[in-house]
Amino acid sequence: MAITNISALWDLDSSTRVFDYLNSSGNEIIQVQNFIENQFIDPEHTPRWINSFAPRSGKVRAIVPRSPPNIVEYAVNVASQAFSTWSKSTVQHRSEILHRIASIMEQKIELFVVWESIDHGKPLFRARAEVERSIEHFRYFANYIIENDIPVHHNRGLGMATMTYEHRAPVGVYAIITSWNMPLYLLTSKIAPCLAFGCTGVAKPSELTSITAFLFSEVLRRANLPAGVMNIIFGDGPGTGSTLVRSPLVHGVSFTGGVETSIQIRENTASDIHKILFLEIRGSCPTIVFPDVDLKEAAITAASAAFENGGQLSLSGSRIYVHRSIHQSFLRELSQIVKSEYHKYTGLSPAISPEHYAKILSYLVEAGDNPARVIFQTGHIPGHVPSDGFWIPSTLLSNVSIDNLPRQELFGPVATVYPFDTEEDVVRLCNANPHGIGALILTHDMLRMGRVGRDLDAGIVWANCHLGRDLGAGITDLRAIGTGRGGGAHCRDMFTRLLALHVPSF
Repeated sequence: MAITNISALWDLDSSTRVFDYLNSSGNEIIQVQNFIENQFIDPEHTPRWINSFAPRSGKVRAIVPRSPPNIVEYAVNVASQAFSTWSKSTVQHRSEILHRIASIMEQKIELFVVWESIDHGKPLFRARAEVERSIEHFRYFANYIIENDIPVHHNRGLGMATMTYEHRAPVGVYAIITSWNMPLYLLTSKIAPCLAFGCTGVAKPSELTSITAFLFSEVLRRANLPAGVMNIIFGDGPGTGSTLVRSPLVHGVSFTGGVETSIQIRENTASDIHKILFLEIRGSCPTIVFPDVDLKEAAITAASAAFENGGQLSLSGSRIYVHRSIHQSFLRELSQIVKSEYHKYTGLSPAISPEHYAKILSYLVEAGDNPARVIFQTGHIPGHVPSDGFWIPSTLLSNVSIDNLPRQELFGPVATVYPFDTEEDVVRLCNANPHGIGALILTHDMLRMGRVGRDLDAGIVWANCHLGRDLGAGITDLRAIGTGRGGGAHCRDMFTRLLALHVPSF
């Protein structure tokens, strides 16, 4: 029968236990439950459900609530009621709870690693890195709120001298909506600062990847987070998500996902001018390869940037610009790396759903029909959505016209390699791409690293490395379509308002 009790799923905390469960013919589909006011809501209150597939097998692995408006309103109401107390709690109290959340996750790390791998389809090593980083989110913000005091200023303006106390006030109830590509990482990257800075919230993870969010709800319950402070509900974007962001009791929205949904959120909240929006848009990260590189080292880094997590990262290096003098030799080296490291069941992840598989497939079919394009693939692409897993072979495209690129990012294991002639040309090409939110520079010239890094219109730039980032370092979506922020002080700006109190200074 389906697992309806969270404690049963909670005990599947090792690879052996999980795979024994999955291979047992007596076990069926996991039934995810909404988590509101520190309680799991009885499935009888859910009239409609969403099928969630296991990408590696193509089978339905879970059914997820399609939460109706009354459930959304219930969650927002309890978060609003909890705000008055939580917002006035001490930073010491909030820090202790965040440390407690991190400790429980550390004790159950194997549980989260295995289920994150199954739910999304990513390799275990990739899932482990993301779970460890998810735990770090709570440790980081638990320490941040203790260590970062707001200064006192002495002034003499018009009239008497004053002493100014700057202080921060939590914004209120936040709607937190996250994407499917790094389910637990993205969810915790928003929940941790939301709790740390005194806000309450209602989180809606992607309906495509909900199992680790379901398990994380149990972490919050076991950590004795006060009832209603953080609620996790499930559902689709047009129904559950839209109802959530439109609620007049929601003061802020923190979203990670696609352009269309971001536009819809703006439209849904246009009349509520006081609602704060932070929209992080999925995009890509151009990789620039200059002629002074070691070809093999550069190819390894470029391949990792393009195909890590199945190319399903907002900072994936799916567009690779190579200096014309080394273009052909680099392409040969890159093809060998991709062929040996990024294929089915090893370093590659499948597409997340039948719909996403079909989207990527349609573009590759178009590419294959165009004689101007040269395609390298690590395997055969079925002409239909397969029933045994949504595997797209790693694909390199060359000789593709810039004008023929898809208007939206494919968000899959497909990379396009272009030649360039000058530094100025490649910067112009990168900055002309509306999807670019980061960049990767491969060169041994330190002056070039700094010069190109400053000229690129990118919120985060790596040089001769990729994805490593200190949680305190700021990251900003510079593109007009996004208003996302990240990093310690930037997260504080998201979840608090800066206020100033002036008193006489003697």
